[in-house]
Amino acid sequence: MSSATPTPAAPPARRLPLAGVLRLGRPSEIWFKPALSVVAAIAPPALTLSALGRPGLVMYAMAGSLCALYAHNRPYAARAGVLAWVVLGMLGGVAVALVAAALTGSAVVLVTVGALLAAAQKVLCDATRVGPPGNVVLTFVSSASLFAPQTLGQVPGHLALTAATGAWAWLVCMAPALVRPHGPERRATAAALKAAAVYADTGGAGEGHARARAAGYAAVQAAWQSLLSTSAPSRTRRALERLVVRAEVALAAPADADAARLRTWAGSLRGTGPVPQAGPADAAADELLGVDAARPLSARLGPLTPLAVRTALGCALAGYASLALGIGRPYWALVTAASLYQANLTLTWSRAVQRVVGNVVGVLVFLAVVPLAHLGTVALVLCCLAFSFGAEVLISRNYWLGSVCVTPMALLMTEFAGHPEPGALMTERVVDTVVGALVGFAAALAVTDRRAGARVDRALTAADRARAHAARLLAGPDPGTAALESARRGLAVALAELRATADAAAGEWWQRALPQERVVLAEQSGHRTLAATARRQGLLPDRDPATETEDARP
Repeated sequence: MSSATPTPAAPPARRLPLAGVLRLGRPSEIWFKPALSVVAAIAPPALTLSALGRPGLVMYAMAGSLCALYAHNRPYAARAGVLAWVVLGMLGGVAVALVAAALTGSAVVLVTVGALLAAAQKVLCDATRVGPPGNVVLTFVSSASLFAPQTLGQVPGHLALTAATGAWAWLVCMAPALVRPHGPERRATAAALKAAAVYADTGGAGEGHARARAAGYAAVQAAWQSLLSTSAPSRTRRALERLVVRAEVALAAPADADAARLRTWAGSLRGTGPVPQAGPADAAADELLGVDAARPLSARLGPLTPLAVRTALGCALAGYASLALGIGRPYWALVTAASLYQANLTLTWSRAVQRVVGNVVGVLVFLAVVPLAHLGTVALVLCCLAFSFGAEVLISRNYWLGSVCVTPMALLMTEFAGHPEPGALMTERVVDTVVGALVGFAAALAVTDRRAGARVDRALTAADRARAHAARLLAGPDPGTAALESARRGLAVALAELRATADAAAGEWWQRALPQERVVLAEQSGHRTLAATARRQGLLPDRDPATETEDARP
């Protein structure tokens, strides 16, 4: 039975934040990889088509080229498969859109098809954790294709062009493997070590320590996912796994961790030099390093049902509202709505504000560059390349800043099919952005995620069971190296899932009060048990046996 405080009849009111929504953060450490890759993927086919006098085909070429934005955090063996699926997903979305455009001229039907496509793309990208830019690029391309003049006879050729440029994007993204074959794994491990060092600096106490600990476990989980996505063992991978274990141990016992040493290890992972050895190899422990505790795909689809309904409803209503206002390109409102939906309502609100601000500023940027773009198709292609590069440079600092480049690039892409009136184009884009944001957010308010609290309860139960299992092993005389390592990894994963689930649920509206006190107590006891387990494994300095027993007590 739960001992949580009885929930009130109505949840407390929550305010939608404004402070900090537009604040700039630090750029991604690998911002240059997607930025350079997308330029390399777009430039050859776009310039070739322009030279051949076929600028109207550039849109279909860019559909495949934009796949170069994905999977830059994945090891190359895993990246090959992920990129292949992204290209197939892009091709499937474009195929459905082009066939629909060829079969019907009804804008209402096309908006409906676009909304259903957007919901499917959102769910699949979130469930498979494909990573940024997620569903937005796929939805943008498929939605734009819905309103491109099309006949059934043209569809095979346009799809062949998309497939060819998608294959070229795959080659561009895989090319760095020839120079630095373990680069992604090394970067993920370095990020985990740095995050653990930041938490170690707090000593596990003081202001901001909880946030630093959550960030540390998120980085460690990302490192494990990176390492486990490659099946072939190697000396480099084993050495990296042991470094991630050291980061995980530092998170369990920050007071005993050497932050300077963690940073030194992280710094040594740059380049292609040898990976530092973080301790002697142990065959029994190595077998269980990085036990994969990720939930299967089918288990991740269920919680995404409210998100799918929000996306489908919000995109459809945004498109219909745009049509009612007489906008000629309702897919802009549809894409705006699709871009809003995040893990919870609070994050969705923040994205809505960022989208509107970024798009309005981006429209002004378009006004400044459109005379240059009208100099010719080569100038138009070069402008698109510059904005695609700028978007990847800026978007990791804040979504609105990246939108300042994405918006003029999207507007310029319409120029390949002709030279529409810039004034009307800008007006339509601003109106569609506002309509999409308002209607999309209204749909998020209407479709609530009432199961968020139940997911927190399940995460609490899983964390309690994982802690109890580790504590039982610690109480025994000889738990065994493999069993203890498995229990420590399972508990670490359960605590990371608990924090992520609680944070996501905290941003939802219209739900029962969350058991915040139980979450905090479960985290505190779980991390004490993690520290005791690490000491029992010999990964930390020994303490008094009575203290260790107290730490591990259920």
